[in-house]
Amino acid sequence: MTQDLNTLLTALYVKIDDEIAGPRWMGRPPRLSDSELVCLAVAQAVLGFHSEARWLRFARARLSGMFPYLPQQSGYNKRLRAALPLVKRVIRELAVDTAFWFDDVWITDSTPVECGRSRPTVKRSNLAGWAGYGYCRSHSRFYWGLRLFLVCTPAGMPITWALASPKVDEREVLASMLDREPHLARDRPGLLLIADKGFASKEFEADLARQGVTLLRPSFKRENTRPGESLLKSVRQLIESVNDTLKGQLGLEQHGGRTFEGVAIRVAQRVLAMAAAIWHNHQTGAPTTRSLIAFDH
Repeated sequence: MTQDLNTLLTALYVKIDDEIAGPRWMGRPPRLSDSELVCLAVAQAVLGFHSEARWLRFARARLSGMFPYLPQQSGYNKRLRAALPLVKRVIRELAVDTAFWFDDVWITDSTPVECGRSRPTVKRSNLAGWAGYGYCRSHSRFYWGLRLFLVCTPAGMPITWALASPKVDEREVLASMLDREPHLARDRPGLLLIADKGFASKEFEADLARQGVTLLRPSFKRENTRPGESLLKSVRQLIESVNDTLKGQLGLEQHGGRTFEGVAIRVAQRVLAMAAAIWHNHQTGAPTTRSLIAFDH
């Protein structure tokens, strides 16, 4: 483990332990604290261990000084799934602790989270009722699983995110995400939301406008050129690069989840790892805030 990753985990542990993790009021405290659990999950994602069994073997051999106690695989899995609300809160607190939180430009997109390929897997999966069949235009392929909807800043810092069936309309999911936390848009007058053509709708645009949000998207062939469209090409590459970070470097598609809770925490684990890297790089003045190169080996 590199010194940079050691520094990141130490800073993250202090942040969670001092400001985020709540006190335990009853019972004996766990041998692996919530702060240590979150740091352990971030290290697993950054170092690219998709198998929890392999990760725990590596951690026992190489990280015993940082994590004196490590549970068995089943215990780690249960603790991690139970920590989903904490992981979501840590993502938000890290975002708030950067200057990116105050950006008045957001980028949004959705990306597939494949959960199975064979027909027998689909029929017996515990994800039935959550996952569904969808089509990925970027790779020209059908898949069975969920979609990750991510709203982030141009620097890649996550603002809010959600998992939904690919059968659900993208505009409905995004509207629900913004309705769930109306203060996000309300606190940023003149907010500009950059999206692709999949979010095109007069009703959806009007609803965003009522919240003070301006939607910037590419125009269709039958439409006149929309204001600001000349800036879209370079900006749209940012969200594609964010998705590439999640998939290429953090193994989003190799999550291994077999239930909705399992998929949710593994997706959150990777979003948290990216947010933690951006937060730490921002705090230390690194030239590239969304770089994992210093931490992933």
